[in-house]
Amino acid sequence: MAVDIAETGFEAVIGMEVHAELLTRSKMFCACSAEFGGEPNTRCCPVCLGLPGSLPVANRQAVEFVVRAAMALNCEINRETFFHRKNYFYPDLPKGYQISQYGDTPIGVRGWIEIETEDGGVKRIGIRRVHLEEDTGKLLHSSPSESEVDYNRSGVPLMEIVTEHDPRPGFDQINTAYEAREYIMQLRQILLYLGVCDGKMEEGSLRCEPNVSVRPVGSREYGTRTELKNLNSFRSVYRGLEYEIRRQIETIRSGGVVVHETRRWDEENEVTAPMRGKELEQEYRYFPEPDLLPFRFEETQLEKLRRELPELPLQRRRRLEEMGLSRADAATLTSEKAIADWFEEAARDYGDPKPIANWVLSELLRLLNQAGEGIQSCRVRPAQLASLVRLIDDGTISGKIAKGVFEEMFRTGRDPREIVEASGQTQISDEDAILSAVRKVIAENERVAADVRGGKEKSIGFLVGQVMKETGGRANPRLVNELLRRELGAG
Repeated sequence: MAVDIAETGFEAVIGMEVHAELLTRSKMFCACSAEFGGEPNTRCCPVCLGLPGSLPVANRQAVEFVVRAAMALNCEINRETFFHRKNYFYPDLPKGYQISQYGDTPIGVRGWIEIETEDGGVKRIGIRRVHLEEDTGKLLHSSPSESEVDYNRSGVPLMEIVTEHDPRPGFDQINTAYEAREYIMQLRQILLYLGVCDGKMEEGSLRCEPNVSVRPVGSREYGTRTELKNLNSFRSVYRGLEYEIRRQIETIRSGGVVVHETRRWDEENEVTAPMRGKELEQEYRYFPEPDLLPFRFEETQLEKLRRELPELPLQRRRRLEEMGLSRADAATLTSEKAIADWFEEAARDYGDPKPIANWVLSELLRLLNQAGEGIQSCRVRPAQLASLVRLIDDGTISGKIAKGVFEEMFRTGRDPREIVEASGQTQISDEDAILSAVRKVIAENERVAADVRGGKEKSIGFLVGQVMKETGGRANPRLVNELLRRELGAG
């Protein structure tokens, strides 16, 4: 159940930290494969294990990916940036420190992203920083008393995107679990459009760590915040924050004190639970990474990357709305870049986006979902859908027949006209042939025919259906309707 601020007298303030593994072939500071999975501890080397004498070399593509993402998030790009060592001691961090960016010179600063609120409004959420670091290993808990460590992920390029907890003038805060979920959904879409992250939250390539506190409505003071660690689905972001907001409000109301700590989301029981006390920044003992030189970006480099940015989801959705599509339809069509590309190619071929949108939304996405496939593996080419819709327009087939033809196209990839001609499914538009079926149906359904003659307009739909059944669904529906009305003296 959503938290009703009006009832509680409190509001939440939510800061979002999102980690996105980058789609590079190799790791951040070595040549090991960055591919997901694999036999544990087979994709690591002295660099990602932090062995003495090993030296890091920065991955150029990872740096460019973060610059592209920062630009897409409307950030200012620092012309000079460098790495730090962030010291902490966990079993999945073999070096005892993480190479990260800290201080005032991450790659991107002072950006923003727009999200829609639950009431249909728009908020502009400030982004504080976009920076680059390396991922840690992964703990595998084989039993309550035993854990193993897989270092395959150690050193994979990791981008961190942090929102403004205290927004700049003209920008907004995230105040609800709904807005937090909307934020991560919009951010994931942007990263997918850019091609810098695969967005597979279930594999850990996109992870969210919200910081949340509550305060009385109208107060300018912030409450004590807690961090929810490694939320890896939209549902867990929403449900975890809903629970934590309620927990903090109930704690304060009962006279308790909210503790500054890191908590985990227990998916099975739908509660948050303490993990550890939250570290302070000084505990990480940051200092400049001595083995890596600073990066300096030339304006020509930045301009080249800026020119290469694709049209982003929000821009594309608004453009489709201007073409006459509804907001909901445009949002669905632009939810994935590959779907939007497929749709627009088909719409260009046909010349009108609306009929094509109807087919993509109602039939293509349904069949893809049933097959468990993505648009990339679809056998139907955009031009084939345009050809199918033209067959309806010129009266060759009816809309009902077209659905069956499309299913055959989806299974085989064959052209629609070839399927229609081979199966003899062309639409019957011969008036004499349809009139014969109409008169037969009237004779067999005299009571319904009498109802239509008596003014019961809705009853004609039954007769239309019977004629279509009589003709195997091939009769031209417009002609069927006209001939029935003429024979019955209706309308």
